[in-house]
Amino acid sequence: MTETLQKSAVTDGVSAVSPVSPASSASPASPKLKRSIGVVGGTLLTLSCVTPASTLFVVVPDLFGSLGTATALTIAIGSLLCVAVAFCYSELGTLVPSAGGEYAMVSTLAGRLAGWLVFVLSLLVVMIVPPVIAMGTADYLAPIVDLDPAMTGAGVMLLATLAGLLDLRANAWITGVFLVLEVVAAAVVAVLGFAHAERGPASLTSLQVTGADGGTDTVTALLIVSGLAIALFVTQGFSTAVYLSEELENPRRNVARTVLATLGISAVIILVPVVGITLGASDLAALTGGDIGAMVTAWSNSAVGTFVSLCVALAIINAGIVMVIQNSRVLFASARDKAWPEPVNNVFARLGRFGSPWVATLAVGVPGAALCFVNLDTLYGVTGVSVTGMYLLVAVAALLSRRGAHQHAPAWRMPLWPAMPVLLILVLAYILTQQETRYLLWTGGITLVATLYWALYLRPRRDTRWLVSVPEGEWD
Repeated sequence: MTETLQKSAVTDGVSAVSPVSPASSASPASPKLKRSIGVVGGTLLTLSCVTPASTLFVVVPDLFGSLGTATALTIAIGSLLCVAVAFCYSELGTLVPSAGGEYAMVSTLAGRLAGWLVFVLSLLVVMIVPPVIAMGTADYLAPIVDLDPAMTGAGVMLLATLAGLLDLRANAWITGVFLVLEVVAAAVVAVLGFAHAERGPASLTSLQVTGADGGTDTVTALLIVSGLAIALFVTQGFSTAVYLSEELENPRRNVARTVLATLGISAVIILVPVVGITLGASDLAALTGGDIGAMVTAWSNSAVGTFVSLCVALAIINAGIVMVIQNSRVLFASARDKAWPEPVNNVFARLGRFGSPWVATLAVGVPGAALCFVNLDTLYGVTGVSVTGMYLLVAVAALLSRRGAHQHAPAWRMPLWPAMPVLLILVLAYILTQQETRYLLWTGGITLVATLYWALYLRPRRDTRWLVSVPEGEWD
């Protein structure tokens, strides 16, 4: 087994690692992505996937509506939990550096069924989130032009798909420019909020929200725990570094640096403006209303409000580009690892002239444009459950990462193991129990269908299907 894991057969520059048997080797035709970016490029792409400004302006207002002054505290707790998650991703991402991300890591360490379920959960997230965010573009272009949210979102998704067909290095610079603009927007909001503070720091722990009757209600601890599923999603994009591990130079060093740096930077970019908004909102009703654009205009003038809105619109486009890039890598890797019938695998594993998986890019971008015309409220709740479940399975894989041959494999190793993954498993499991039943049922139903596909199609073909391959890394 040790020989299979550490010195697996190399075919056309790709070594295959299977958690089940040596028979799970990649075929000689397995394509290999090109290592072309370093820590800076990887961090720019990963930060762009976190897309702090679009998260701040699109996702956080919903948290303000349900959590009021407890929003900053909830995001802070979520960010601390994400440190443990980031440790797990950093260790597993260097132990199993594959474009498959979570599913490759979990398959290798916790078994192919667990890896398949992680793949399905990640696919739910990557297919739902981009169009949800893209539809927010129209709201932030409103100061200039009145657009239909669905049509605008679809246009953003198609634009992101075209950009995703380009070389990854080119996309790193494109998204880097957009990232600067969204950081500026977040900084402007933070400065204005602090400059117009209506209340003191004690309000951050007062845990108040506007009730249904217009009065003041107290935010309970259980409500904060329930909100942690969305708070975990706020900085979720740092996992993109793992998806890019095949294209990062020196992955053992650079994956961990990119994951941890991205989490730290994104948490600051998001949390500081949230604190500023909480302190600067004119009253609790304005804060719970979550109209950040109106608050910015009230703190300054319409010109500043328009500038911030345009920066957010660009940030959303930026997020769309990076999410399409990330999502296409997941689908590409699943085809290379034989998750589908052979004709489907052959199509999704094709690489274009720029080295990008062009068919997989179209396969995630075009349906994303179509989803902009669908009511995604329920699916948005499913996303929170899916992210929590995905992190839970990654933590389980991290707990198993030092068994047998994996114990001596070259990888970045997290501090405080195994306490870190054990604590994370307990906390995430509790968070899941506090989610709305309908979201749990939706996610559970989809997971059940995925399990049936595994049992009826993948498992009977274990020697020819779902063969998780890990390209040979340049570790030094």
